[in-house]
Amino acid sequence: MRKHLLATAGAETKKKGFAAVGVDGLMHAAGVTSGAFYSHFSSKNELFKAVIETELQDSIKMLVGNPHQDLTAWLDHESSRYLTMSHVRHPEAGCVLPALGAEIARADDSVKELHEQQMLEARNMLAARLGDDTAAWGFIAQCVGSLLLARAMASEDVQREVINASREFLQRAITKETGNEREQGPAPE
Repeated sequence: MRKHLLATAGAETKKKGFAAVGVDGLMHAAGVTSGAFYSHFSSKNELFKAVIETELQDSIKMLVGNPHQDLTAWLDHESSRYLTMSHVRHPEAGCVLPALGAEIARADDSVKELHEQQMLEARNMLAARLGDDTAAWGFIAQCVGSLLLARAMASEDVQREVINASREFLQRAITKETGNEREQGPAPE
């Protein structure tokens, strides 16, 4: 039941915003009573933390699961998965960061600390793959920022331009920064 509640809460809040969706609305979307909420979470803030942790762990698992050893192929796989028009159009099915990042930034310290812990885990995994912390943070920032910027555009043509430019920029920046000697290196475990 908890897993179902988290999946529903994740999709609903990524689509509508966490602050905009009340406990009753989330539980209605999950097809359960509000009482079920309190048997799994002590507060809406605890649900927010659980959503962030679950969503970011899912993102880390996807990154770890990238099967490519070659850096160019690895980047192409990730950008083809993340920087897409489908991801622009369907925030409920995508990454929590562009959808809820501003709310995380306004949240209490316990939410920010959890978020930071999860992001450092992602950074460490990406740094092992990309060669350093700077490339890892740059990759994360470019992906999240590009998606957020594209979603804020009115026309599909400009949305697509932002996404395509970001994909190209990442390929150029990271492969140039890391050099050919790392392109054949081992993928992180």
